[in-house]
Amino acid sequence: MSILSSMLKRKQKKRQNDNYRQKQDPLIPEDLTVLMDYQDNINRIKGEFGNSTDIVFREFKFGRKRGSCVYVDGLANEELISAFFMESLTEGEWDDSPHDSFQILTDKVVNLGNIQSVTNWNQVYDNILSGNTIFFLDGYNKAVSVETKGWEKRSITEPSTQLAIRGPKDSFTETLRTNTALIRRRIKSPNLWLESMKIGKVSQTDIAIMYLKGIANEKIVQEVMERLKRIDIDSIQASGFIEQLIEDQAWTTFPTTYHSERPDVVTSHILEGRVAIIVDGTPFVVTAPAIFIQFFQAPDDYYSRFDISTGIRILRILAFFIALIGPALYIAGTTFHQEMIPTTMAIAIAAQRESVPFPAFVEALIMEITFEILREAGLRLPRAVGQAVSIVGALVIGQAAVQAGIVSPVMVIVVSITAIANFSTPSFAMAIAARLIRFILMGLATILGFYGIMLGLMFMAIHLCSLRSFGIPYMSPIAPFNIRNQQDVFIRFPIWAMKYRPMFISKGNIIRSGENQKPGPPKQGENNQTSNGES
Repeated sequence: MSILSSMLKRKQKKRQNDNYRQKQDPLIPEDLTVLMDYQDNINRIKGEFGNSTDIVFREFKFGRKRGSCVYVDGLANEELISAFFMESLTEGEWDDSPHDSFQILTDKVVNLGNIQSVTNWNQVYDNILSGNTIFFLDGYNKAVSVETKGWEKRSITEPSTQLAIRGPKDSFTETLRTNTALIRRRIKSPNLWLESMKIGKVSQTDIAIMYLKGIANEKIVQEVMERLKRIDIDSIQASGFIEQLIEDQAWTTFPTTYHSERPDVVTSHILEGRVAIIVDGTPFVVTAPAIFIQFFQAPDDYYSRFDISTGIRILRILAFFIALIGPALYIAGTTFHQEMIPTTMAIAIAAQRESVPFPAFVEALIMEITFEILREAGLRLPRAVGQAVSIVGALVIGQAAVQAGIVSPVMVIVVSITAIANFSTPSFAMAIAARLIRFILMGLATILGFYGIMLGLMFMAIHLCSLRSFGIPYMSPIAPFNIRNQQDVFIRFPIWAMKYRPMFISKGNIIRSGENQKPGPPKQGENNQTSNGES
């Protein structure tokens, strides 16, 4: 009986929540049709919006008929409305003889910009809240929507999180159309398709999906669209919401989608066959599918020579492993495997740790947590004081902890090198994953030493190989290994040698460049002809 009663209570609670959501949703009116009397339409809008003071109503007289326009102050361009629409309505002399005043209003008065006829209240609310202006005319059960978007927006600035020495200096903004234009400017192809939708029952956030037709895998595109359409949530405030709602595996610290604020990075991903998801109101664009090695590729890798880029990329991967296992190696070496440390270094470490009252694990835990707190404080404080607090705090606390005998100088060095190595990972999402796994490896090193570290790395490798990103293996093309797709993994091949797109992503046109793209000096015959022509 108790089980049956609990099930009935859960069903009743779910029914109450559904009814509450329907009552709170302003986009589900009882009657969907626009009313004939314009004043009734105005009263309805006032009631739905609770007489909000930012909803502006301006009445006008059009021949013998009366009407009103409605817009949101701050979302619509009020100067445009006054100069082009209201002035034409009030100062123009309109003949009353034509029967269809609504058609005259559409053709001669508000014929500027994108115009559409709306007949139901869902369209009315959507247009008003999108910055458009709605014109109601008495005696017609439809309205005119004119595009008058004119809200304040941030200008295009230099990227703040993904810096590049030689790359472009523009970044995405919080405006959807600005972001799509930045991508269109780089890919001037009619095959760059854009599909739009709205997600969020209350927020009605605009979402754009961009991909290259004929290059992107149609199955991946359809999967992205289906996952986006399945989202049922009140509000989408940023692209991070979308990432969490469409990823393949929720219980993992590793990111399975990629986000960037750089248009050149997103453009390169689209050219490889990936799908870009652009969310209105956020400067970060999500691309999918994502693979593990992708998070160690920086924009500068493709703007520099291949040998330099390869060396720096290998250095980043090495720094990632240092950030992952640095403190764990120190704990395991000083606790279990002193014989593997050179004798002189072991004696020096033992002398420094003589006055430290804590074991190596507690010592490392104290320093790691302290550095994480300082790092978080530096991010949350105002920019003018955040950097000073993090740097000065680290120096002062580290020196004071050594002098007080709480930690050893070697531990301060190990933790500092680990923190610096963590910053070398280009993707913040991958860097923070390493920060979390580091504590797990420290605990395993305390219990089992080097065996615990190897066990933890083994389980991490198994977990990485089990992940998928929209059906694509996360460790591709390393596992499963594909020799043809190794051109941009650990070693970045020259641009002229990267002929094919990643075949595990793109299923259409995989050829990226033509034959004989390798540069070189002119042939001997061509050189002689050039010399004779100059002489």
